[in-house]
Amino acid sequence: MKKLITALVLAAAVPLLVFAAGTPESGSPGAAPPGGQVGGTLSVLAVWGGQELEVFKEMVKPFEQQTGIKVQYEGTRDINAVLTTRVQAGNPPDIAVLPGPGQMAQFAKEGKLVDLSTVLDMTAIHDQYAQGWLDMGTVDGKLVGVFAKVAIKGLIWYDPKVLKSVSIDIPSTWDQLMQTSTRLAGQGKTPWTVGLESGAASGWPGTDWLENIFLRLYGPEKYKSWYEGKLAWTSPEMKKTWETWGQIVANPKMIYGGKQYVLSTNFGQAEAPLFDNPPEAYFHMQASFLQGFIAKQFPNLKAGEDYDFFGFPPIDPKYSKSLEAGGDLVGMFNDTPQARAFIKYLTTPQAQSYWTSGSGALSANRKVSMVFYPDVLSKTAARILQGAEIVVFDASDMMPNQMNNQFWSQILNYVQDPGKLDSILQSLEKTRQQSY
Repeated sequence: MKKLITALVLAAAVPLLVFAAGTPESGSPGAAPPGGQVGGTLSVLAVWGGQELEVFKEMVKPFEQQTGIKVQYEGTRDINAVLTTRVQAGNPPDIAVLPGPGQMAQFAKEGKLVDLSTVLDMTAIHDQYAQGWLDMGTVDGKLVGVFAKVAIKGLIWYDPKVLKSVSIDIPSTWDQLMQTSTRLAGQGKTPWTVGLESGAASGWPGTDWLENIFLRLYGPEKYKSWYEGKLAWTSPEMKKTWETWGQIVANPKMIYGGKQYVLSTNFGQAEAPLFDNPPEAYFHMQASFLQGFIAKQFPNLKAGEDYDFFGFPPIDPKYSKSLEAGGDLVGMFNDTPQARAFIKYLTTPQAQSYWTSGSGALSANRKVSMVFYPDVLSKTAARILQGAEIVVFDASDMMPNQMNNQFWSQILNYVQDPGKLDSILQSLEKTRQQSY
């Protein structure tokens, strides 16, 4: 899964941030979690390591002190396989953290997850979380997952000083973005830098492009039909989506280094041409977690001054406030007093603020104070998140593994030879018929 990959790399990329000292106020790291002494132990299974694990440990300290519960954490890179094996063996963890709703939904349909609406104060939950986040954690009318932390997909990164030097204003629509890109290309400049390499998962950054374009062309209902396997890959909608992305990646004048650079450059390093002197490119599309990579590679650059981003521009005005997100979803497999106490704590602003202040992540809980977003860019991302009217999850992470893997592969084939789009879509359609 894409989120798993990015989480593992981000753990190494983001420098340790100082946790806000906090006072016992709602929304403050260090505030006491709700509830009293419970005692006992709680098992948690997740992919977190490195910096993310350090943040998790800090987050659970006040919970353990207040409740007397000892949290036993188990980390694994192959959480889908490990969790499936343990559930089938009748030995699931109390709590599991999954990089998306796809597998969570499967466990829910098998009756393996607790309905969290029987655990949480749903009046408070509806006040703190937009309905879209709750919908993504709901299966057959039951809330089975809540988001621990999230990221925005589809941000357009740039150097503000560079754009100013060439008299470029921030485009407010896709058409304006393409007009700006065409103007730059006509001046002999390269508008975009793109990198699709990610080891065995190479190609996934291209799926984020297509997902953001599709959402803004056709809206959330058709987007859902797509990842649920109800829309043919050979449909006019899908072809238009690929061709729209092709305005950039199928045009050698639009992409830095040509297709070989795109195919061979790691997704966490592809932004580098923005910061060459003189710049080798002007725009780069990536999720909010890119800030950690920039900070690691270019520690002298200042967020908001030397690099910034704007949201993926609208295509159809009807979907102008759409947003694609990724995130880590938490579900309860064993209904115990310890698990109930932990879920109640995890959803509070004070628990969520550990992630925002300590890991560069965003929170789906809109009651987390902007104080706990550590810099101007994380605050901007949080405002984009809170202002979205349509929120969808990463579509490819919602697809069956066979479909997702084929999607990644065909992204690479398209960049290699855009003229083969029809056969690429036919191949994807064949996989859809086999995997759903």
